[in-house]
Amino acid sequence: MLDLFRAEAENQTAVLVSGLLELERTPDQTHSFEALMRAAHSLKGAARIVGLQAAETVAHALEDNFVAAQAHEILLTGPTMDLLLRGVDLLANLAKRAEADIPRWDIDHSADIHAFLEASSALRPKPANSGAFEDQSKHSPTTPQPRSYPPANAAVPQPLTTEPPLHPPADLVADPAPASLARIGASYPLPQRPQSPAPRKAELPERVVRLTAENLNRLLALAGESLVESRWLRSFADSLQHLKRDQRGITQTLERLRHSLEHHTLSEHSRGCFNELFREVADSERFLVERIKELDVFDRRSAHLSQRLYLEVLRTRMRPFSDGTRRFPRMVRDLARALGKQIKFEMLGEHTPVDRDILERLETPIAHLLRNAVDHGCEPPSVRKQSGKPPECSLRLEARHSAGVLLVTVSDDGSGVNLELIRRAIVARRFTSDSAAAKLSEADLLEFLFMPGFSLKETVTEISGRGFGLDVVQNMVKSLRGAIRLSNYAGQGFRVQLQLPLTLSVLRALLVDVGGEPYAIPLGQITRTLKLPRTKVASVEGREQFQFDGQQVGLLAAHQLLDCPAPLPSGANLPVVILSGRSARHGLVVDGFLGERELVVQPLDPRLGRVRDIAAAALMEDGSPVLIIDTEEMLRSMERLIGQPALNSLQSTPLATAGAPARLAP
Repeated sequence: MLDLFRAEAENQTAVLVSGLLELERTPDQTHSFEALMRAAHSLKGAARIVGLQAAETVAHALEDNFVAAQAHEILLTGPTMDLLLRGVDLLANLAKRAEADIPRWDIDHSADIHAFLEASSALRPKPANSGAFEDQSKHSPTTPQPRSYPPANAAVPQPLTTEPPLHPPADLVADPAPASLARIGASYPLPQRPQSPAPRKAELPERVVRLTAENLNRLLALAGESLVESRWLRSFADSLQHLKRDQRGITQTLERLRHSLEHHTLSEHSRGCFNELFREVADSERFLVERIKELDVFDRRSAHLSQRLYLEVLRTRMRPFSDGTRRFPRMVRDLARALGKQIKFEMLGEHTPVDRDILERLETPIAHLLRNAVDHGCEPPSVRKQSGKPPECSLRLEARHSAGVLLVTVSDDGSGVNLELIRRAIVARRFTSDSAAAKLSEADLLEFLFMPGFSLKETVTEISGRGFGLDVVQNMVKSLRGAIRLSNYAGQGFRVQLQLPLTLSVLRALLVDVGGEPYAIPLGQITRTLKLPRTKVASVEGREQFQFDGQQVGLLAAHQLLDCPAPLPSGANLPVVILSGRSARHGLVVDGFLGERELVVQPLDPRLGRVRDIAAAALMEDGSPVLIIDTEEMLRSMERLIGQPALNSLQSTPLATAGAPARLAP
């Protein structure tokens, strides 16, 4: 029962926070009061069922304040909103406590609850017996009287004015007792109206089954294996097509033999045997063609069924983006009030499905981006007026799917980033010289924002200034095989876009050949692939380099990193994959490109320990394994190895004169 209360409290406190913030933005939206009162009423009933008197009392006080506010007896000013939100926080914090910790929580927070009740009571007009009420509030409040509110889908909402009597009139139809906490507050009495049409049959609530994350992961792994196994049929069907071509060749050979023997005299027995052989080969060919057609049909159906199975299991891991962003409107509101700023916060794409694992890891980085936007980007109202902007800064959080990736964007219309301030900061920290800093492009300057400890603020506050926010964001994005893009609009705003995979269980990758073995490189971490002419490779102080985008990019052979003894390709061009990290960009020379694949990621067996430069594995359509390269670790390995004299020269023709060096210890 307490678990059900927690679920109810999580949903209803989210309704309370969003409703209060909406009222603060648009005070004339009085219809929001009904949703607020309904949520508080549901929480009060749920708390009563599980015996949480503190939660019941706080919810009842909130309910009374919403009734008074709807009757215009309370003005919802900033301090009043702070008080109401504080009451919601008390309910949310209590709901998170374990059953054994609740009595201790009641004792530790009794002063907070009493202060909230007193402040809440002071907001409302005193009734005639105010003295009695005050005496009760100092001790244990009496059990609140039940209220009834119209449902959210009522055709004509009934206004709430006063407390209803204990015995409702005969024209009210009471809702039966709820069967579970999930239905508390779902139905409320409605006045019956004569000659009203017969109500539609109520839809049955969707059945819910509780599963652990481990069970879902196992189901997804099995569905992925089923998807891979179904692709094996295609390669088997292709081999049968090869058999069919061989069979057709045999038939044609027999046909030529028959024509050549027409002018020779054969015995009846020999001629009969030959004709029987010809018929059996023809029948065999027809049988093979029919079976191949049936296999093609079965292959398509099996692949389609496996794909549907995989997608359905994958959907069970998906949650709406709003599930991980509920606290952000409140956080932005509190930060704005603390800094004396006016901010209009919008969230778009709240229903965008996001992988559960990705959503859980997104919460902290998005919080960093929003805090930076409020503190660094959005200007105070007076500064915005001087710049010809409206006093209210616009801050937007958006999530959407595009071209097979998840895009999460945080943007504001604030002042943007002062590039000259970055130049001075990197020179002051001795990251580079004045002359070198003057030549840095905007993209290069913005990259410094990701460095740990780098901040443009001179003072450190509780909100920001330590310079680790964007570093946390970038580390998270890299761990999810994603990318981050910064867009600066001087004086007009700043935008941060996170490009993430739709799910961690499926990976779009480029397959490359290294030493006769396939390896997969995540597409999101590849800057570019190209066929590099050997004449473009230059050796500078023992380092093989080439020119790319106006920069010198180091080259290293993949077979030397992966301990593959096979030589590099001996053609005129080198297949190169350009990998970019936070502070380095290198070219990885492979033996060949094998094309793009969508792979079902399989973690390595823990008994293998850590395999250097390898992140995970996958299975190909024919069931053969392929290793997925950890690009971040490989870049670090390239940094350590590049320039060593033992490395093979990429310009020489033999290319295999020296053996592969021993791999460096981590």
